[in-house]
Amino acid sequence: MKSTMVRRVALSIALTAALAGATACNSSDSSGGSGKAGQKGTTRVSPIAALRSAERSTDGADSAKVESTTTMGTLMSMKADGVMGWADGLTGTMTITYTGGTLAETMRQTGSTSMQARYLPDAYYARMSDKFAAQSGGKHWIRYGYDDLAKFGGSSGAYLKDQMQNTTPNQSVKLLLASGDVEKVGAETVRGRSTTHYSGMVDVADLASKSSNLSASQLADLKKQLTAAGVTTEKVDIWVDGDDLLVKKVEKGELTSGTMTSTAYYSDYGTKVSAEEPPTADTADFKDLLKAQGATGGTTS
Repeated sequence: MKSTMVRRVALSIALTAALAGATACNSSDSSGGSGKAGQKGTTRVSPIAALRSAERSTDGADSAKVESTTTMGTLMSMKADGVMGWADGLTGTMTITYTGGTLAETMRQTGSTSMQARYLPDAYYARMSDKFAAQSGGKHWIRYGYDDLAKFGGSSGAYLKDQMQNTTPNQSVKLLLASGDVEKVGAETVRGRSTTHYSGMVDVADLASKSSNLSASQLADLKKQLTAAGVTTEKVDIWVDGDDLLVKKVEKGELTSGTMTSTAYYSDYGTKVSAEEPPTADTADFKDLLKAQGATGGTTS
C-alpha cells in the first residue's frame, strides 16, 4: 500500500473514530458542579434549571448504549453503535460503518467500510480489514494514543486529546448551558419515550476556549483552523426524559465541505461496559505506522 494511502486511512480513522466515540463536542461545566444525584420531581423554574439537573443525572449514570449518525459535507457520512462508559475516563466499544463521502471510498479500498473501535482512557484502537493488514505489516489493529494525536495534530490534535479524555454524553447538555442561549421547545415523544425538547445556538470557537486546557497560542491556532474549516456556530437540540436523562441529541453546523450533522440516541443507562486492549502482537501504533510509511510531523517521539 502506498505511503499516502496508509497515511490517509490512518488519519481518517483518527477523525471518525473520535467522532463516533465522543458523539458530541465538549464544553465547560457551567452547572456550578457535577454532583451525581439527579433532581427528579423538582419544579422547573427555567430551561437552565432543567438542563442542570439533566447534566448531573446523565453524568451520574456512568454508561449507556449509543447509536449515532454523522455527516460532514462531502467528506463522509457514517453510523455507529455500541456501549460507552465514562465513570473513569472514556471506555467502550463501537461498530463504525462508513456510508458515504470520500472517506467511505478510501475505506472501501482497504477492503471494508466497517470497523470496530475500542476506547480506553489513554488511547483508542481501530480494527482494520485483512486486506489492510496484509499491506501494512500484517497487523489488524491500529492504536491511537491521545498523547500522540496531540503531538501529531498540533493545536487541533491537542484539542482532540482533551475532548476524547473528557467527553461524555452529557456534554451536549453542557453545550447549551455554556452557550447561554437555551429555549424549551416543548414535549415530544422519542422512540416511545416522553421527553422535553430544548434547543440553542453555540459559538464553537468560544466554547473551545472554555472547555479545554490549551494554551493561548494553541487556542489562537485552533480558532484559525476552525475558521478555515468554516466552523463558526452550530445548533444544538437535546431531548431529556422524565428521569432527567439525555435521550437524543442533534448538532448541526456548516463546514467549507458542506453541512455537518450529528445525531445520537442514548438508552440503557448503567449498562455493563467492557473494553479490552487488543493483543499486542496484532496491534500497530499510529505513530510508528506513519513513521514507517515516511510521514513526518509530531508522530515521532
